Amino acid sequence: MLSRRRGTLAAAAAAALTASAVVAAPSGAAPAKNGCENRTNNTYAKLLECVRVDGVMEHLEALQQIADDNGGNRAAQSPGYDASVDYVVDVLEAAGWSAEVVPFTYAAVDSALTQLSPDQAEFPHADATGTGEGDVTAEVVPVDVNLDPPRANSSGCEAQDFADFPTGAIALVQRGSCAFSVKALNAEAAGASAVVIFNQGDSDAADRTGVVNPTLGGEGVVDIPVVGTSFAAGQSLAQDGSTARVAVDFYDATSYNVIGELAGRTDGNVVMAGAHLDSVTVGPGINDNGSGSAGLLEVAQQMSKSRPHNTVRFAWWGAEELGLLGSRAWVDQRSESELEDIALYLNFDMIGSPNYYLGVYDADESSFAAPVVVPEGSEDIEETFESFYTLRGEPYDDSAFSGRSDYQAFIDNGIPSGGLFTGAEVVKTAEQQEIWGGTAGESFDQCYHQACDTIGNIDEDALDVNADAVAFAVFRYAASTEAVNGVPGRAIPGKFEIPAPAGPEHTFAGPLGGDEHDHEAERE
Repeated sequence: MLSRRRGTLAAAAAAALTASAVVAAPSGAAPAKNGCENRTNNTYAKLLECVRVDGVMEHLEALQQIADDNGGNRAAQSPGYDASVDYVVDVLEAAGWSAEVVPFTYAAVDSALTQLSPDQAEFPHADATGTGEGDVTAEVVPVDVNLDPPRANSSGCEAQDFADFPTGAIALVQRGSCAFSVKALNAEAAGASAVVIFNQGDSDAADRTGVVNPTLGGEGVVDIPVVGTSFAAGQSLAQDGSTARVAVDFYDATSYNVIGELAGRTDGNVVMAGAHLDSVTVGPGINDNGSGSAGLLEVAQQMSKSRPHNTVRFAWWGAEELGLLGSRAWVDQRSESELEDIALYLNFDMIGSPNYYLGVYDADESSFAAPVVVPEGSEDIEETFESFYTLRGEPYDDSAFSGRSDYQAFIDNGIPSGGLFTGAEVVKTAEQQEIWGGTAGESFDQCYHQACDTIGNIDEDALDVNADAVAFAVFRYAASTEAVNGVPGRAIPGKFEIPAPAGPEHTFAGPLGGDEHDHEAERE
């Protein structure tokens, strides 16, 4: 078994990364599909020829169809997620990879939001992180809401907003002005039996009108049920004489990770890459995170006939949208020696945002101070992605190394990590529009966590570049992780030299940069 010697970076590997002679990445048409299927892609040039955006889109179309056939989503504990697992296993096994479905158990939530009068409707909703549980049927009392444009409000932000609030009623509060937790705690203190938080509706953007996903800032923040819903649902619930049922029930659930493996020539030095497979409940999750899942599947297919030096292991994580549960569970299931065998982990979460920028996790903290400990060796991973973008002539920027996706469990165990991100809720600036195109003043993904995150919510140019970036990094480390953990590898055939990174654009200000894919931070 090879030992992992973090911090012993080989001079030869560093020199290869900064080589001055640059060979351009392949730009011609890919070989015929059968040509790619029947050959061994054992060089950078061959592999990058065969990793095609059309192939990635085929997987995304399959995931979209799965959602269409299963209630519009692929969320954990849904038939759509189970079908997604089956699809990934089928693709892997057909490509010659091993595929293992690994169960894990977690504390789950079942919830309901039903209006009973004056209208009858089942509303799409999200249970708040930090909610209590209960099953309440009662009158709905709006609390200082504002349904008229521009809909500015401070609904539920002050204790006096609940003056004369009838004990036992359901409090209806509107997004705006203060944290969700403040609204929920004030409502509970006033005697509310449940809280419904609806979106503000202060613009036509999907993230301001669709189902809001409240985060109260911790676990068990309140003892009463709290759910979030859309602006339209809030309008209906605000009618005179409105009554509703709000229910939140906690229970133990089982979900699944899919682990695919392509055996290497050596033991004990595993290159891992992962993407979460689940969507949120309100939509099919094609960018978040069908894009990363499909990118990995395309790379798996095109590497299938190669025999890597290091074992390559891909993971499709379950229940990420519930708090990174699948990746955390899988890491917790591993022994110390099994974790020691993992040379590095690459994370791909949202790599085709429609109003994208090209982001690389900022392991060297050149833009943002990391709120987590960055494992030694992670800087080389960042440089590898930066060198690929430089090779392609693509501008790129830093994305905060925040731990707010599935790499968190790996860095917690000292495993070098890195990854790509094309943006979620943060609004694109005029400077970023000048660099990457798109539309300034709109978020990188206006359909983030919305029903409109469909097959139409993808920028194929970003997806095309990033699918190749995934392949490039995986292929490089499948040959050698010496620059990351000091374990020698082998050279990749062909004269393909890697340029030094051109450097990030540094377009972000603030501690989070472009990384707002956050399942834990409190939001208004």
